Amino acid sequence: MPEVTKEVLDLSAYKGVWVFLEQVGGEAAPVSWELLGVGRKLAQDLGVELGGALLGYGVEHLAQEAFAHGADIVYLMDDPILKNYRTDPYARGMINLIRKHRPEIVLMGATTLGRDLSGVVATELETGLTADCTMLEIDPEKKLLKQTRPAFGGNIMATILTKDRRPQMATVRPRVMPMPARISGRTGRLVKEELGVQEEDVLTKVLELVKEPGKAVYLDKAEIIVSGGRGLGEKANFALIEELAQALGGTVGASRAAVEAGWISADHQVGQTGTTVRPKIYFAIGISGAIQHLVGMQTSDVIVAINKDPDAAIFKVATYGIVGDLMKIVPALTREFKKRLGTTGA
Repeated sequence: MPEVTKEVLDLSAYKGVWVFLEQVGGEAAPVSWELLGVGRKLAQDLGVELGGALLGYGVEHLAQEAFAHGADIVYLMDDPILKNYRTDPYARGMINLIRKHRPEIVLMGATTLGRDLSGVVATELETGLTADCTMLEIDPEKKLLKQTRPAFGGNIMATILTKDRRPQMATVRPRVMPMPARISGRTGRLVKEELGVQEEDVLTKVLELVKEPGKAVYLDKAEIIVSGGRGLGEKANFALIEELAQALGGTVGASRAAVEAGWISADHQVGQTGTTVRPKIYFAIGISGAIQHLVGMQTSDVIVAINKDPDAAIFKVATYGIVGDLMKIVPALTREFKKRLGTTGA
């Protein structure tokens, strides 16, 4: 059997940190700017430029926003074929950009689009991809990207290195990284590239865009979230969570245990296997604080935990902790908030 030899890359040929600037219909996904924030720190630690890869049609205006959020250079592919997202042309565009300009790090949002695109790109480039990272930093000695994410169902945090392949690729969920300050008037270099793909070469066609009706749950955009967990005891007690959320003008969240118990639908789930959130205020009621839940909400500005167990892990990340019977505490809080805010909860 012939010996298979693996290509040895010249790692020194790869320079720069890139962020894939995700957009839909010319509107940027906020995670793009969040990644430019962490990308700025990575680029500074490596002494390299921070770039953005911008693919779409009629999206050149977003380059200036990328500069305002920290990018030094934006690589633009503006083509009618890229108007609506399709895996093949977007993947081809990103792969061609990466092969030509050779960034050492590429970051993408762990959105539906980003997860689809990143896997195809990493596979074609035969490089590593770490999904759903919660921390990104540069190893000061090896100058490698340390990619940290929850593993084994959220029971441990694993740090992964891509030692021999390039680029080092990682995805990050929306709201995990803080939004960088926007610097109005900041400029950078715009590099325009050709896609080099014909419509007849693309097998998939977008026939119609359909918006699903119904009331959507936007946990990742909520500024106040009231979440309930297993400590509520039964489904009927979620009414306490809903009433408090209504009084505060907030959104209802839940732990994985509450969702798996069938007390509330999965679109309310916060955590590694749900939605990562960064609200101004997060109420964790009857939630013990398993690591898979903590990684999804611990960057909230203010965390209020209510639990009868004084040793619950949730208190380690809480700004304010209340130890006691939630069946008495939550209704009392709801009454007080209604009185002070003048709300009825209707």
